[in-house]
Amino acid sequence: MIKPLVEFDLLVSQMALPLIAAPMFIVSNPDLVVAQCTSGIIGSFPALNVREPETLCSWLTEIRSRTEKARCKGHFVAPFAVNLIVHPNNTRLEEDLATVVEHRVPIVITSVGKPGEIAAAVQSYGGIIFHDVTNIRHAKKALESGVDGLILVCSGAGGHAGVLNPFALVPEVRSFFGGPLMLSGCISDGRSIHAARVLGADLAYLGTRFIATTEANAVQGYKEMIIQSAAADVTYTPEFSGIPGNYLNKSIIAAGLDPNELALPGEKVDKEYHSSNEEPRAWATIWSAGQGCGSVFDILPTAELVERLKAEFEAAQNA
Repeated sequence: MIKPLVEFDLLVSQMALPLIAAPMFIVSNPDLVVAQCTSGIIGSFPALNVREPETLCSWLTEIRSRTEKARCKGHFVAPFAVNLIVHPNNTRLEEDLATVVEHRVPIVITSVGKPGEIAAAVQSYGGIIFHDVTNIRHAKKALESGVDGLILVCSGAGGHAGVLNPFALVPEVRSFFGGPLMLSGCISDGRSIHAARVLGADLAYLGTRFIATTEANAVQGYKEMIIQSAAADVTYTPEFSGIPGNYLNKSIIAAGLDPNELALPGEKVDKEYHSSNEEPRAWATIWSAGQGCGSVFDILPTAELVERLKAEFEAAQNA
């Protein structure tokens, strides 16, 4: 049996916070990932953020080089993760997976589909693989594929969120799975990270909060809209990608649409899910965010944000 590149329990004990920064389409880039990892949390990015597949190699080389330099200075540096979209429409999956294996990426996050044989490919070099799930059926299917851990994407999370409450989903998954468990959905501060741990998750999974950082590859208007919005300003709809997701109302209105007239979850839309840049306009102008944006009040450097989250987490632990 191949020894994992990352011993999960040891990793968690060394991290500044029990936290993975979620991979965000367009937003996550090498600057953000490096800032996250060197702050002591797991940073990640979607492979599809690299517009040309051959450029993925250079991103991985850059991230590894910059984090190794920080490690050589005596700092603990958390590993990074790459997100692979496993939906059948992702024509780049095979090529991107080959690059991930070649570079021995320590953590791979799969989403939007069945992980299939990807787990075996990642584990063949000692990598570990986590899969996004929104319900029990998908959780069991992912475990059957051999993934190492599950990311529970609950109601209110940014992007393609589920509809289940974490108080229902986490305990039920824990009843049959004792491995690494991550919780996503409306987590924007250190107290919520502590709550995720109390509920039974090993790590919290934050996305929206990291959009409002100086390193994030998001236009200033997007970052400011996060700050200006609350939970009531987020609409859950399959309108833009064919899969239900959470989007900022103000960006929908700015695009000339009425949030109240969009397709509801479960309604059929005349759109098939696209995981690449085939339809960049919707993704570029309709901005995704979770309901936790109501707890985001400022734009900070990532290192400063992690320090704040750590202080809040420790205060919650000691309360």
